[in-house]
Amino acid sequence: MATAVISLRRATRYNPLATTGVVLAAIFLTFAIFAPWIAPQSPAHIDLPNRLERPSVAHWCGTDELGRDILSRLIYGARISMFVSGSVVMGSLSLGLLVGSIAGYYGGRVDRFVNVVIMNAFLSFPGILLAIAFVAFRGPGIFNLVLALSLGGWVGYARLVRAQVLATREREFVEAARALGASDLRVIVRHILPNIIQPVIVQAAIGMAGAILAEATMSFLGLGVPPPTPSWGSMLNDARSHLFDAPHLVLFPALAVMLAVLSFNFIGDALRDFLDPRSRIEAGL
Repeated sequence: MATAVISLRRATRYNPLATTGVVLAAIFLTFAIFAPWIAPQSPAHIDLPNRLERPSVAHWCGTDELGRDILSRLIYGARISMFVSGSVVMGSLSLGLLVGSIAGYYGGRVDRFVNVVIMNAFLSFPGILLAIAFVAFRGPGIFNLVLALSLGGWVGYARLVRAQVLATREREFVEAARALGASDLRVIVRHILPNIIQPVIVQAAIGMAGAILAEATMSFLGLGVPPPTPSWGSMLNDARSHLFDAPHLVLFPALAVMLAVLSFNFIGDALRDFLDPRSRIEAGL
């Protein structure tokens, strides 16, 4: 236990950006979980006499065009961003692990079909364009949004897993498991996946940042969660007409998106360095 604490302290001193990322991510997760108890007001409370107020003691981040408290809407917006991004990463990662493991383990015609036909077909279109088309067809909603972003994001995980499985399936411990009569499922789940999970974790952390940005983009285009549910992207969309007379309407949601994206990028970079033995040795961890 003491060794782990010392190692954690050394890691904190070695990479202060990682500490910043963890603190920011913890703040956003706290907002998402305890939003009803932290938010000073209801995010849907309309107060027209106090519309477009600048930041003050009563409203730390000001009010919007309907008099709603921006800070409260930012806190509740963190709930949407964290839930959508986490669900998208979990869905994309699960599908990518499944498809990539099958393609990399069996190789041959299965690998060629999955890699050349299916993956390249998805990669030929931008992921955000697929998401826009899917939501436009199915209609806005949080479930459709998660499904649309997952369909556009699983290919990156699948290609990473496929490459790692191709490099691992010929290792001695895998051959030994096959010689002992282990089934393909057991070999993949018990022997291959635990040895390739490190780069996948790093990719998932960085993927959280991309999912947050994608959710904000979709909400900005009006294809995210329907109003009056607060979302950072929809707040930016509503603030376009008040860019010059009430710039705080744009500033605070944009700052929230930027800090959330930066936090998970910092965490992903730190995990990449921490999980690499050579980087740990150089840092004295």
